[in-house]
Amino acid sequence: MQKKVTIYDLAKLLNVSPATVSRSLNDHHSISKKTKERILLAAKESGYRTNKFAANLSKQKSNTIGVVVPKLNSYFMSTVLSGIEKAANDEGYNLIISQSLESEKKEKLNTKTLYDSGVDALMVSLAYETTDYEHFNIFTQREIPLLFFDRVFTLPNCPTILIDNKAAGFEATEHLISQGCKNLLHISGNLKRNVYAERLQGFKDAMVKNGLSFRSYNLLETDLDPQKIDVVLKRIKKAKNQIDGLFIANDTMAVECIKELKKIGYKIPEEIKIVGFNNDPISEIISPALTTIDYPGYKLGVLAGQSIISHLNGTINLQSAGSIILKHRLITRESTENK
Repeated sequence: MQKKVTIYDLAKLLNVSPATVSRSLNDHHSISKKTKERILLAAKESGYRTNKFAANLSKQKSNTIGVVVPKLNSYFMSTVLSGIEKAANDEGYNLIISQSLESEKKEKLNTKTLYDSGVDALMVSLAYETTDYEHFNIFTQREIPLLFFDRVFTLPNCPTILIDNKAAGFEATEHLISQGCKNLLHISGNLKRNVYAERLQGFKDAMVKNGLSFRSYNLLETDLDPQKIDVVLKRIKKAKNQIDGLFIANDTMAVECIKELKKIGYKIPEEIKIVGFNNDPISEIISPALTTIDYPGYKLGVLAGQSIISHLNGTINLQSAGSIILKHRLITRESTENK
């Protein structure tokens, strides 16, 4: 394990006093611009980070865990965060939560800020836009525990926690087919992310298994924004063969589909059956109630939090954990029932 870099290490490396290093890092007016730039560059290259938690300075431990999520406004993510917070608070840890707003640039900024804040570990659910993962290298190089959940990417020694999205997509699609649907449309999220790519694969596999050919018109990739429902309605109305089954990658978009399809005269489930994903409370409120996949967000959050803290406490080696898969469950309701 690499030793944590201190201001004394930087002072020795640059042949200056520790006080000069400290003042440069704090942008003190008594230090020349040239010296500051030299010290800041060395600090960056060596992986130095300021520990802002003075109470734990001697232990080099902040008792704080960083969490980066795409958005805070989804029911699923709020349940995950509740679970993480429960696990963290039970063990005397605090959370610093930030949202990337689906931006790779903001995710990188948030990750750096959390590193500089001295967090003991980092938990991440990836943004739509993220295709470069170098911003996580500083954590893996310094052996700071890093865990991905829900939207994950496989990095060496970084465990992941999620459900079997491929199996869930297969089950949702096969349910539609068992209810008589033959002309299916999958409304997906951004296929760069594992969760949506795997749900699509499950959708395809179920079609093939049941003798249905998958074509490009069976897929509509979106950002799952309910305000853009017109794109979905247009695809349904223009379909050469009337779509009779929708598998939608989250409940928010599925509920919006039910509302808007009813407005333009579609009968649900008689003419078109709909399956959502996540089991948000809204899925039970809408009429007809929405068939969905239950994704146990709170349980995922608790498990993720407990796993990170157990690693920090030395009771398990998280780096050898690999993927932890939680069980999903198909919940059938009125939106797919044959009457």
